[in-house]
Amino acid sequence: MSDRAKSLADRRIVVTRRTDQASRLIRLLEERGAVVLKVPATAIGPPEEPAPLDEALLGLDRFDWIVFTSANAVEAVRDRLAVLGLGLLARGPRVASVGPATTGALGRAFPGDRVDLEPEADYRAAGLLEAFEAHGCSGARVLIPVSSRGRQELPSGLRELGAEVTVATAYTTTEPPGLAETVRRCVDQGFDAATFAAPSAVQAFAKAAGAGAQGLPAVVIGPTTEVAAREALFDVLAIASPSTADGLVAALERALSDSRSRG
Repeated sequence: MSDRAKSLADRRIVVTRRTDQASRLIRLLEERGAVVLKVPATAIGPPEEPAPLDEALLGLDRFDWIVFTSANAVEAVRDRLAVLGLGLLARGPRVASVGPATTGALGRAFPGDRVDLEPEADYRAAGLLEAFEAHGCSGARVLIPVSSRGRQELPSGLRELGAEVTVATAYTTTEPPGLAETVRRCVDQGFDAATFAAPSAVQAFAKAAGAGAQGLPAVVIGPTTEVAAREALFDVLAIASPSTADGLVAALERALSDSRSRG
């Protein structure tokens, strides 16, 4: 085994993304010797009212852009388009993605379609806004499929840049059954760090942990998730850069190597 593969040997790492979306992260951690604790903190379901999304998708040719900010949004739109008997590229809008993970999901969901705009490095709403500002979007009609807990930073920012923005709930974000028991068992048994890729996962994990959330070690995928983790009183050890699975692993290696050397 190489030195790199041993970098997280016997470290107990909690992965809070759904297992089907965290396969690369889990593989990278296991390759480095980590003990992976799979604790999906959120579950995804259809929107309570699908009509607004259906209306937007049936009129996709009215939009200049469709903007995806998560793999969940990609998968939700893919599934709804299939129900409606539609495709993405054939309906005309250009495609924007918040970053590599979402772009990868787009490639799997819509083979042959291309991503027209993506941030160069800052894989979050702020980076996507910068990309749109540089590209120009004044007067553009933009559709953003979002979670039921979707944030307003991107829609508001695009409107400030002059875009006409339609936001449609594409999926609901809920807490999976038994989360509280699973999280409390993890806290009781102890772990070296929990990884978080979205504020919703932070909030669900913190709620499940209750008073035990304070001081829990966390490594987060980016600044937005960092804010949520600090608000939950987690001990944020590191922030991924770039905001990808590889970035999370590198951040874990740095943070836990530092803690081991201090110990």
